Amino acid sequence: MSGVHKIAVLPGDGIGVEVVAEGRKVLDRISELFGHTFQFTEGLIGWAAMDATGTALPEETVRLCRESDAIYFGAVGDPARDASVPPKERPEPVALLGLRKGLYANLRPAVLNPALTEVCPLRPEIVKDGVDILILRELTGGLYYGQPKGRDEDGNRAVDTMVYTIPEIERIARVAFEAARGRRKKVCSVDKANVLACGALWREVVTRLGKEYPDVELSHLYVDNCAMQLIRNPSSFDVILTENTFGDILSDEASMLAGSMGMLPSACLGDGDATPFYEPIHGSAPDIAGKGIANPIAAILTAAMMLRHSFSLETEALAIERAVDQTIADGYRTADIVAPGGSPISTSEMGSLITARISAA
Repeated sequence: MSGVHKIAVLPGDGIGVEVVAEGRKVLDRISELFGHTFQFTEGLIGWAAMDATGTALPEETVRLCRESDAIYFGAVGDPARDASVPPKERPEPVALLGLRKGLYANLRPAVLNPALTEVCPLRPEIVKDGVDILILRELTGGLYYGQPKGRDEDGNRAVDTMVYTIPEIERIARVAFEAARGRRKKVCSVDKANVLACGALWREVVTRLGKEYPDVELSHLYVDNCAMQLIRNPSSFDVILTENTFGDILSDEASMLAGSMGMLPSACLGDGDATPFYEPIHGSAPDIAGKGIANPIAAILTAAMMLRHSFSLETEALAIERAVDQTIADGYRTADIVAPGGSPISTSEMGSLITARISAA
């Protein structure tokens, strides 16, 4: 894809500001090497936006995102400030759920770099066959969006509603099956069909749709069993397909298979007018914000996903991923992935080392 690529940059809160800055370094290098033009426009979101405008998702930011080709996002949130505003006004529900509307497919790859086996919490013999999992999380249905939702006036009762329709399940399942065709041709669909009506519908629809993909091996697991198998035998998974809440939980669990949440990127994709949204999965981590110790790799790999999925720049995305692998192979580590006794480098040092290793060759 040629021309000017318009990117809305939303650093947000906490370490979001630090890791997005390193992603920008990488994208500037890609622009220099491959001759692309990235037009970056920064916007306010999260507590940074609350302080400046009184809302976590200002209309100006919404307009910027609508006029952009992709959204490059850092993180929002600060638990220490949550009590200062009503729950419905906090950045997470306002900003995240607001920007994700219409983006139903959340792609979360969890890959263990062989050089990081020593920092994976699992024993080496469990991950000796490698870990390369793509979690396909449905992003616009389920408990997070279903109605009714809320607490009674007396505060004694709270309700969250899980809702799914056949078309919603079909569209995310198709993304999973198509993704599997480009990988190892296995889809594990995760539900709670033995307890939840939504789970039973989910399994029914995925099973039926799976017959259209005879070249893809389809299996089913209950979510509790899947959580166990991710620890017991992570190498057995290729593509995991699941609903919103389960996907949120399982992808955070899977992040530790890669050694740290600081290693996992994600992409939120959809159809129609919604602007694709790219974010590292780690959150704002206010306890380490401003210390220069955050791992920028998830944000950098998120930039690679943006190039691949929004701009069809596969060669450039691979160049970033190879640079990350080479930097890790060369022994450089931030604090979250350093082995005991090792010497960690800073956020900016890691970003600069990866940038320097990006090659057009």
